Amino acid sequence: MIAKIDRGKNLMGALYYNYHKVEKEKAQVLFTHKIIESPDGSHSVAQLSRSFELYLVANRKTEKPILHISLNPDPKDTVSDADFMNIAQDYMKEMGYSNQPFVVFKHTDIERTHIHIVSVCVDAEGRKIADTFEKIRSMVVCRALEKEYNLISAMEKKQNSQQLSFKPIDYTLGDVKSQMASVIRHLPKQYAFQSLGAYNALISLFNITSEEVRGEYNGITKQGLLYFALNDKGEKVSNPFKASLFGKSAGHSQLLSYCENSKIRLQTHPIRASLKASIERTFQTSTNEIDFKKGLQLQGIDTVTLRNKEGRLYGITFIDHASKTLWNGSQLGKDLSANVFNASWQKDTKREYVIDENQPQVKHDQSEEIDGGQTHESNSFEKEIIDSAPREKGLLESLGVLLPQDQGEDYEEQAFANRMKKKTRRRKR
Repeated sequence: MIAKIDRGKNLMGALYYNYHKVEKEKAQVLFTHKIIESPDGSHSVAQLSRSFELYLVANRKTEKPILHISLNPDPKDTVSDADFMNIAQDYMKEMGYSNQPFVVFKHTDIERTHIHIVSVCVDAEGRKIADTFEKIRSMVVCRALEKEYNLISAMEKKQNSQQLSFKPIDYTLGDVKSQMASVIRHLPKQYAFQSLGAYNALISLFNITSEEVRGEYNGITKQGLLYFALNDKGEKVSNPFKASLFGKSAGHSQLLSYCENSKIRLQTHPIRASLKASIERTFQTSTNEIDFKKGLQLQGIDTVTLRNKEGRLYGITFIDHASKTLWNGSQLGKDLSANVFNASWQKDTKREYVIDENQPQVKHDQSEEIDGGQTHESNSFEKEIIDSAPREKGLLESLGVLLPQDQGEDYEEQAFANRMKKKTRRRKR
């Protein structure tokens, strides 16, 4: 079980965030402690807020008196309402908040059922409740609760994360956003790539693609990214998802910054020479494009090629999963440039798939907002044919790609927490 603790100034914001989900039947008020009850037993934001007013009025110096905690069992855990109530009470007691008023909301809007607790971190006399070593104490409490309620240990799962198999997303299974998030949120932390094109080559292995979008807001040009799910043929099969849904690391500016850092790292990377030798050797011994790509896959190297509408190869990217690095052919040497491969394979027409120019494309609203609130126009990275080797589905599994699975991530919760932090930073300025 993982606990997330956030503090803020806005009680009504924390209550509205949770109660809005209650109204949408995606959450429920599971339990209240020291809360003034209404005559008919119903709940409302106004009714819940009254129980906190005396504490906030008494508050002396605490800048952020509102406490917003989420307790998140593993998605595979089955937790009853009674256990959730007991877990919430036990957690608040052990963290020193047993005498505080608090409301427990059970959220069911994602596949991982979890609870949110809204409270205050000042006592009835306005004094701040001690939060020294709070994160460490919270981890200790969570480990104890895992044992008491027979929950999957978050620490053991973390230790075994390197053994987790990770597969390309399958849009037919549903919950596409969560599947995509488990890839997008972690790839930049695992691989070194030098351009957004190389990044797109990487995520294409997981049946995902991105498009760059540009727009103007208050006279300032803004840029961002949209993400799409792909089928096994490389065709878009989902509506667009804004990068902001997947965290800061998935955004345009962050990825560009990561590319610049990767360029420096890769200039002196020790794998470069041996990787070049392996690719050259495989190229010399293969009879065609398919054999070449399969030969590299056996060595833990994926190949992604770019072709224009006429079928001419103009880009080639090599993804070495052992070193977690991406290289354009020309970066490794002139003899591995796209032109060299195109000249060799121009008579080889066998490819796993080619995107039909006449296929129906997923359309998205051109007035849709991206980060910063600006409208955008699509500027696709995918205007040409993207051709990859016949993908061995077991390759990523056998290599043990270090990508933890985040199915069930609560993006709305994360966005709410980020808004709380942003408001605090703005006030400090």
